[in-house]
Amino acid sequence: MQAHVIRDGFFTFAPMNTEYIDWGTVPYAEAWQRQTELFDAIVHAKAQGEAYHNSIIFCQHPHVYTLGRSGKENNMLLTEQQLETIHATLYHIDRGGDITYHGPGQQVCYPILNLEEFGLGLKPYVHLLEEAVIRVCATYGIAAGRIEKATGVWLDGDTPRARKVCAIGVRSSHFVTMHGLALNVNTDLRYFSYIHPCGFIDKGVTSLRQELGHDVPLDEVRQRLEKELKALLQR
Repeated sequence: MQAHVIRDGFFTFAPMNTEYIDWGTVPYAEAWQRQTELFDAIVHAKAQGEAYHNSIIFCQHPHVYTLGRSGKENNMLLTEQQLETIHATLYHIDRGGDITYHGPGQQVCYPILNLEEFGLGLKPYVHLLEEAVIRVCATYGIAAGRIEKATGVWLDGDTPRARKVCAIGVRSSHFVTMHGLALNVNTDLRYFSYIHPCGFIDKGVTSLRQELGHDVPLDEVRQRLEKELKALLQR
């Protein structure tokens, strides 16, 4: 079932076949493989004119660093042996962006979507992900926003105290997306000190816990993020 909506003056459809799934804590390699399978299934179904469903995945990962296809190796500041010492791994992956960290206490979200169904191009889609996180932050009394030419969600972005609370990096092919966003909730921010996060050396990283001074229930954040994504995708 699909509902008719108007976007940018044109009739389009608001897809109703999107599943919201919580994978819990999952190793990064496994999540990447499972994402790829869902992504490939949509691409294949589109080519064959077959039915499929969109998926929005929520999960956490054990300590891991991911380096996007345009990233620079020297933004990882540790050797392979040092990575083992902090119980972390490094993956070179097929999303945009530079290097980032995933770990316990971080809400990761991987939308596997056919953007054509939602009437979205890649840039408006990234803007939508940012907007969902900005709205979630606002529910905690945190004023978040964007920085020009710096994808993600930031606090005090136009000041020397600019700090990122959410990293975003996506892959899109045949208008189908994978990868997504990582919102720092109760994240151990020390792990960001071992990299130049997203390639920046002059900006900080923060978390909801850092800003609020107390832990925030991760399930609560996931539910709020799911609510905002649903609202934005069905506009």
